[in-house]
Amino acid sequence: MLDIFRGLKNLIKVSHIHIDSSIFRLHYSITVMILLAFSLIVTTRQYVGNPIDCIHTKDIPEDVLNTFCWIHSTYTIPSAFLKIVGEEVPYPGVDNSRTTSPSDRKYTKYYQWVCFCLFFQAILFYAPRWLWKSWEGGKIHALMMDLDVGICSEVEKKQKKKLLLDYLWDNLKNHNWWAYRYYLCELLALLNVVGQMFLMNKFFDGAFLTFGFDVIAFLDRDQEDRIDPMIFIFPRMTKCTFHKFGTSGEVERHDAVCILPLNVVNEKIYVFLWFWFLILGGLTALVVMYRCVVIVSPRMRVYLLRLRFRLIRGDVLDILVRKSKLGDWFLISMLGENVDSLIFRDVMHDLAAKLSAANSGVGLGGSLRGDPGQSGHLMHHHGSTIGRDPLDV
Repeated sequence: MLDIFRGLKNLIKVSHIHIDSSIFRLHYSITVMILLAFSLIVTTRQYVGNPIDCIHTKDIPEDVLNTFCWIHSTYTIPSAFLKIVGEEVPYPGVDNSRTTSPSDRKYTKYYQWVCFCLFFQAILFYAPRWLWKSWEGGKIHALMMDLDVGICSEVEKKQKKKLLLDYLWDNLKNHNWWAYRYYLCELLALLNVVGQMFLMNKFFDGAFLTFGFDVIAFLDRDQEDRIDPMIFIFPRMTKCTFHKFGTSGEVERHDAVCILPLNVVNEKIYVFLWFWFLILGGLTALVVMYRCVVIVSPRMRVYLLRLRFRLIRGDVLDILVRKSKLGDWFLISMLGENVDSLIFRDVMHDLAAKLSAANSGVGLGGSLRGDPGQSGHLMHHHGSTIGRDPLDV
């Protein structure tokens, strides 16, 4: 099993360039790796053995009966789950078909499709990441210019900082659509998790949405009273009916009891996925709500920048938020996660100085990286006093 996960380790390699949030990365790295690993496990006989083994007679070859029951599905009798094993029925869900109504049969067909369904789910989880990567277009990587490593010559550092500053200045207020595309991808990730819960609920005939709660309730019941809810969805013993011509030319009916070792693995997989999707969906919903607050509240943007970038002065962050739009705030946040903190501080101070100078209509002789008192005096002198701005928090 470790070999399977070792082959998928490239999926969880986190790039040193961050273009999304950590919760968003859980969707396309950890979750995709888990789903692909599960898809491979259920197809490997090394861990499961034969997916189906049916008790056969000498009249029917073993391979023929197993293949027929695998292809045409098997069934259980729901009323037989409540009967006493060893007295009324031989196994939970297995009973005499002649004494029960044909409508009292639950056919188990999903097990043929589990590996394909898990693989399809992995593709759906990666889709928002693929979409955002194509829309992002390598912008963050291009703007970084290896400035994530602060050790370089002063000449090179100064030149790269100027290029980054010029880009931010020339393209100010032009990043809204770029940011909204990312927010759309996060929303798609949330819709994907919720949609997949309902997809699996349909896959298991409406029994999946409450599956985790049923398992928890089962663990809390007394040993004598409890019935394992997992055998309702993932029966280990089922029945299969095979018809053939006898020696006299008449149709003969053969009822076989089949063991499904694959369901022992399936039940563990889907118990884990139920809890994982619930946690992932909850975290993603919180992120989407956080994005909504950021969109409508400039004050929150200032607070978040102050919380994350403590090397940058508060008045500088006020100017950046007040003189820019949501898309610029998002780009600045992404750059702050990737660029060296000291270099990022210098660029933000210089950008705030240019914004203040442009607003006052004259050029500033120095940068906000200089003496805070002098910078504040200059901005006050030109009618741009920050302390009177309503966004100053």
